[in-house]
Amino acid sequence: MKNIYFAITIICAYGLAHAQEPAYKSATERRRNTYNEPISAPFAQGKFVPDISLIADFSVAGRDIGDERYASVEVPGLIHTHGHDEHGHEYAALNAKNGFNFNYAELSLYSVVDPYFDLFATFHIGEDSFEVEEAFFTTRSLPLGLQLKAGKFLSSFGRINEQHSHYWDFANQPLVYKAFLGDHGLLEKGIRATFLAPIPFYLLIGGEVLSGENEASFGTEGFEDVTKTNAVEDAIGPELYTGYIKTSFDLGNFVVLMGGSVACGTTRINHGVDEVTNGGHAINGNTSIIGGDLTLKYLIDSYRYISLQSEYLYRVFDGDEYDNQGAKAELEKKQSGLYTQLILRFGQRWRAGFRYDLINKNEIKVGGADTDLPENLVRYTSMLEFDPSEFARIRLQYGHDRSSYLYEGEKKKVNNELLLQVNMAIGAHGAHSF
Repeated sequence: MKNIYFAITIICAYGLAHAQEPAYKSATERRRNTYNEPISAPFAQGKFVPDISLIADFSVAGRDIGDERYASVEVPGLIHTHGHDEHGHEYAALNAKNGFNFNYAELSLYSVVDPYFDLFATFHIGEDSFEVEEAFFTTRSLPLGLQLKAGKFLSSFGRINEQHSHYWDFANQPLVYKAFLGDHGLLEKGIRATFLAPIPFYLLIGGEVLSGENEASFGTEGFEDVTKTNAVEDAIGPELYTGYIKTSFDLGNFVVLMGGSVACGTTRINHGVDEVTNGGHAINGNTSIIGGDLTLKYLIDSYRYISLQSEYLYRVFDGDEYDNQGAKAELEKKQSGLYTQLILRFGQRWRAGFRYDLINKNEIKVGGADTDLPENLVRYTSMLEFDPSEFARIRLQYGHDRSSYLYEGEKKKVNNELLLQVNMAIGAHGAHSF
């Protein structure tokens, strides 16, 4: 009897399975179009997953000065020491300490929103911080070569400001960029409009309206000195405007890129004017920065190339300086600098490079009197790079810096440093601009 029940059960299960088979086949057939091409489900979960990537950067640093003294070195009239959490950024500078450094992890998300917009976001992850570095949308279908970009993003000012640090040819930024734009570059909230000219070569014209929070040249936060003699109110609304033109064309195996940029905005920078400390001061006025860049790249073959890249920036400030004792004086600055770098990719996985940094002009007048600050400050950097794959980079870099001063009697401090940098990426990460 048990055998009969078991046989009936097997027959019923077989019949039920084959009864469902036509319905399954029918559902499959409905997912094909008239050309017998498969059509995926319109609400398939995979269609809604954005491109996700994670980039991690590590280094081992060795310098001939200790961490405390290295953190206190300054470039007179250009780079002041301050905590990196004072201007809205919580993460530390790159390669900050002797020994092992975890510089950052960069988490990026990108996806098409709809036929009209793309959305991109990058999160900067440090040992003790998680910060939205960029979050912006761009338009996809405006007519006449126009495109809009809005949110928080790296400005297209200059040649490399828009590049994330893992795309740089060296482990640190050029000296003039650090001096004029700070450790984090021109990273602002605002809107950008570009026009791509309909001509046989690349010609892009753009402009940006930005909040103007940059900690090195602009700034929006007001201040009041300790004695309450002088006070400057917070800036309201967009305070920084940029414009640029970029072009590229080929001359045989030569690729030429060049551009010009300008940034103009108000400046409010507080370095302790509201604190009872020695040297507390602040400035208020207007800053303009103009720049020009040129890149020449010779393609030897499909892998090897030699590239010469140079960029020059000139900054003018006109306003007032305040100290924490209630004094106020007219302040004028005219400063400029450049970098020039030569990169040789001599194998599929090998590159070598050399960079020359120079601050050639450092003219500052307080109350009409020249402060006689040092000029012609230089830094030399060389690197050798091995890329095991497109997703990993190992770079050995040596730097000889003659631009830094220790303010123990304004003593110039030459710094030699050796860096071993390792950078790795996983996931789907979009291509960078050339």
